[in-house]
Amino acid sequence: MALLWIRPGKQCLRVIALNQLPAVANFRSFRMTARQRSEKVLEHMKESNPYFGKYARKIAAVQQSSPEEFLAKLEKVEKESSKPKFGPSEPSRDYSGLLNPKAPLAKKPQEDAAHKQLGDIMKLDLVEQRSAEEIKQIWLQYHQGKEVICATIPLEQYDLMMERAKKYPLFILPIPRSQGYEFIMLQFFANTIHFTPLINYQVHKENAPECLNIALYTELRGKGLVLMRGEYDTKVINGQEAQCLANQLQMYYSQQSESKLALLESFTNKPEQFKHMDVIEELNNLKIGG
Repeated sequence: MALLWIRPGKQCLRVIALNQLPAVANFRSFRMTARQRSEKVLEHMKESNPYFGKYARKIAAVQQSSPEEFLAKLEKVEKESSKPKFGPSEPSRDYSGLLNPKAPLAKKPQEDAAHKQLGDIMKLDLVEQRSAEEIKQIWLQYHQGKEVICATIPLEQYDLMMERAKKYPLFILPIPRSQGYEFIMLQFFANTIHFTPLINYQVHKENAPECLNIALYTELRGKGLVLMRGEYDTKVINGQEAQCLANQLQMYYSQQSESKLALLESFTNKPEQFKHMDVIEELNNLKIGG
């Protein structure tokens, strides 16, 4: 029986059999296992790596001298190779909430229980005697400092918007991103306009969760104006991007422009002729002109 001498103290020596040292035995067993594993990995590299022959001697030397070190280096290389070569250029946003559809919309506008009323926001009897200009100032001041966008729309522009909305209830608009553009789908329904990222609309259709909701209040149309209020999801777009979408909405639905009307027509009735780059070009022209 092989023996190993150790010195537990200064007073005496003890003789301990190796079979009483499980840690030592396990360590030797581990070395054998590591060597066997490294040899299998080495054989696999010979078969799968076309550059193995060039570095065969160096690899074999590391494998023979320290199988554990050899395996550790391989594991490190595999972890590094699995990382993406290019990281995100901007802080990532949490889109997890967008993967769940919202409650289905009502089939008819008059059945829409969520039809928004101006009386839920402001007391109408306090503004009925005010002029259109005074109402405009009250509306804008009320929303200062809030995470919403707002505006007042002349009645003739609103009527044109609704006329086109009946013909073209769906459309897409781009917003600039750091590495290109993201397309947002818009949908008219009752007195609201729903905006959602195109990728989510493709999955959930009309039940896609929205990133922007614009409500159009007509209770004061007798004053010659319509009040607009837009609420946006700050996890998806910011205030500037929400305003960009609202400006484009006005461009396509409330202004006389042959090029934009042609895009609405092709998107709705001639999809094979529609080109996404055309709406990007229209946005770039707006930015240059603005």
